[in-house]
Amino acid sequence: MELSMSVLKTITVRCFAELNDFLPAGKKQTPFTLTLKEPVTVGEVAEILGIPLSEVDLITVNGTPAGRSYRPLENDYIAIYPVFENFDVSSLQTVQKIPLRITRFILDTHLGKLARYLRMLGFDTLYRNDYSDEEIIETARDQKRIILTRDKLLLRSPRVDHGYYVRSIEKHAQLTEIVKKFDLYSQFRSFTRCMTCNTELLPVSKETIRDRIDPDIYSCFDQFYSCPSCEKFFWRGSHFERMERLIRDIIESKTENDQSV
Repeated sequence: MELSMSVLKTITVRCFAELNDFLPAGKKQTPFTLTLKEPVTVGEVAEILGIPLSEVDLITVNGTPAGRSYRPLENDYIAIYPVFENFDVSSLQTVQKIPLRITRFILDTHLGKLARYLRMLGFDTLYRNDYSDEEIIETARDQKRIILTRDKLLLRSPRVDHGYYVRSIEKHAQLTEIVKKFDLYSQFRSFTRCMTCNTELLPVSKETIRDRIDPDIYSCFDQFYSCPSCEKFFWRGSHFERMERLIRDIIESKTENDQSV
């Protein structure tokens, strides 16, 4: 009987930009070698390193774009790049799925405050504090949504087409990170969604809600909006002004970054 022996191959790998967040200290921001048994694909190389494929856009082998199914040869140099939101790589053979035409999100249980802020900017954002990973993945696939999560394991599912691991912990920093990552600046439709339930708000006549809001609020404001789902009313008070300042800060940050380039 003939025994088959696995052939070992040594390759060099370099991961770029935020993909280094998934690597141990000794492999960050530098080329490193891996010795692997074959058969193995470059997509499997990324997974072995703990990098979710939903965050990988471009893989090159010895400087040439390659698909996820390419099987490295001895001494190949593998470069793995993150999803490019601000650069046109349409002429290259990327491994990412076709971008979604409409930017919609679904968030895991760790990102409730971020969900409210994304809704504040007008983005269709689903969130529940009892979502299971399976529910998130199925909903994202069915409704063509981007998964935002603080759970690296969730993104490693091969059924995740569009997903992103949120690095920041503080809520304002998270919002800025997502706006910058997905280049959302031109898509703002601020204060058009209910921050509580995600339903689109409707303008209502001031006179029709006189008996349903506080008299002091009624006398101070003229524009009111209602949520047809949770039946709440909204007006442009101090909370609105604070949110407007946050939006201005995000936009001004982008302007400053653009000018420094």
